[in-house]
Amino acid sequence: IQPTIKKIYMLLPLSIFTFFVHAQSDTSGSLLNLLEDEKEVEYAKYSFKTNRIINLHSLENTAAGVLDIKISHRFGTVDEGIYNLFGLDVATQRIGADFGLTNNLQIGINRNSVRKAFDGYAKYRILRQSSGKISMPITLSVLSSIAVEAQKFDNPNIDNKFSSRLFYVNQILIGRKISDLITLQLTPTHVHRNLVAAGTDPNDVFALGIGGRVRLSRRMTFNFEYIPVLTKLNLQPGNSLSVGLDIETGGHVFQFHFTNSDSMSEYKYVAGTEKNWGANAIRFGFNVSRVFTIWDSKKRK
Repeated sequence: IQPTIKKIYMLLPLSIFTFFVHAQSDTSGSLLNLLEDEKEVEYAKYSFKTNRIINLHSLENTAAGVLDIKISHRFGTVDEGIYNLFGLDVATQRIGADFGLTNNLQIGINRNSVRKAFDGYAKYRILRQSSGKISMPITLSVLSSIAVEAQKFDNPNIDNKFSSRLFYVNQILIGRKISDLITLQLTPTHVHRNLVAAGTDPNDVFALGIGGRVRLSRRMTFNFEYIPVLTKLNLQPGNSLSVGLDIETGGHVFQFHFTNSDSMSEYKYVAGTEKNWGANAIRFGFNVSRVFTIWDSKKRK
């Protein structure tokens, strides 16, 4: 890929983030004029119990002034048998923090043990499902992230470049809370890899995330997601498939699931899941989410 194109990909997430902040300030005056209208608007709430479905980002945003700390594990495959306790003796980990700058703008940073990857992202909600004086049938958000792999180069004896460590992800989140029981979401995804394993493979990978939840009780939901890769590759990855339960307990949300993805970074579970669902690919995993209120956005108005 040409150097100019590389610069565009490097600057794209920052440009999107700057645009979001600028748009937020520019529209603040017009939003004040709509305060009376908003009193007659009912927004869809609790489409999901947290801002992740399982791996995928969900329609939900972390509220302004709230810090969401997430700890995630993916264990080994269940076919490892009793010796490795069906994969529980082997684990990959991720720890991260999501923060709501506004009710529509969320940022985050994470560290994943797979490839020792660090990633940061910005997520902005453009449309929010609502009824009443303002009727909007869907929620629509955009997300852009950058990841860097800190693991030592596989071949240190060649001229390795830092840019080879970088990966970029852009996503559109489109969904609807159909009823109190069911929410569905589509997530068109673009992954750009500066370095690919096979020389003839494209640097850009496209996929379509499909996810949702079914409410089982006031504190429990069944969640699912499937992310087929649409780009034909020589080293074709598996399609990430995950199913599980969300359990809410006060300030915590526990997500227990089975998945064929070992990584929890966007670029890796979309374009780097090694095997399709099967006995030699299924892993048990969990996410634990704990929120902390840093400031009360209502008091700051």
